[in-house]
Amino acid sequence: MIRFPVHVHPGSRAPGVGGSYDGVLSVHVRARAVEGAATDEVVAALAQAFDVRPGAVACVRGAHSRNKLVSVEGDDEVLTSRLVALLAG
Repeated sequence: MIRFPVHVHPGSRAPGVGGSYDGVLSVHVRARAVEGAATDEVVAALAQAFDVRPGAVACVRGAHSRNKLVSVEGDDEVLTSRLVALLAG
């Protein structure tokens, strides 16, 4: 399992995971930050980006914030290399 911070951009025209914002992974989602919709979409987007099941991704801290700490369960080496690739854009 790895943990890392993400910065969420709710209400984005083009959803996606990649690049960095202030040194942390940037996640763009279409959902607005209303009743946890953006957080749910962040979990789904990260699961797809890391090729894991949605249950393997959890928001550890910041459920109601643009800055979140998330955890992803799986092979640490594979997940870390994928995170580095996503941060590079």
